[in-house]
Amino acid sequence: MNHIGDTNKMVSDTPRTDAELEFDPTSVDEVLDWSRQLERELNAANERIKRLDETLEGVTDKLDGAWGIYMKFKEANP
Repeated sequence: MNHIGDTNKMVSDTPRTDAELEFDPTSVDEVLDWSRQLERELNAANERIKRLDETLEGVTDKLDGAWGIYMKFKEANP
């Protein structure tokens, strides 16, 4: 049994769009609904990235502070 897919097939970087193209939308409203959903998901992803960046900055600041304390302690106790 082969659990690895066909390695000759290209993996699309837009699978959802490709799937939408397989059935021809019958109205502009369907396309607009789908586009709006994608935009909402993009906005949510961008917001999550922003929060992750802020968290990483906070953690980095704490690590810098802890490193400074360690270095002061290390220098005071040769």
